[in-house]
Amino acid sequence: MEIKPGNFCPLLKKDCIGLQCAWFTQVRGHNPNTGKEVDEWSCAITWLPVLLIENSQQQRSTGAAVESFRNEMVKANECSQQVLLAMVAKPTVMEITE
Repeated sequence: MEIKPGNFCPLLKKDCIGLQCAWFTQVRGHNPNTGKEVDEWSCAITWLPVLLIENSQQQRSTGAAVESFRNEMVKANECSQQVLLAMVAKPTVMEITE
């Protein structure tokens, strides 16, 4: 048994008016749940769950990239500290010219 969504618009209290509605929107891309290509027209309210899932996936990806960048910056900072400590610990010889 295949479940199909209805055509009733709760805002208008009647059937969907399709392209006459300002919220009737075309979405192209890939479905984040199935990976299948999407090129469909539907109500913007209908698209919200799919777009929220995609947004969450993008946020996780961004979070991972930021964490990776942070780890690289920590390594670079530790290296800089080691260089500075080595320079401070090393006695310096100053040439005096008269």
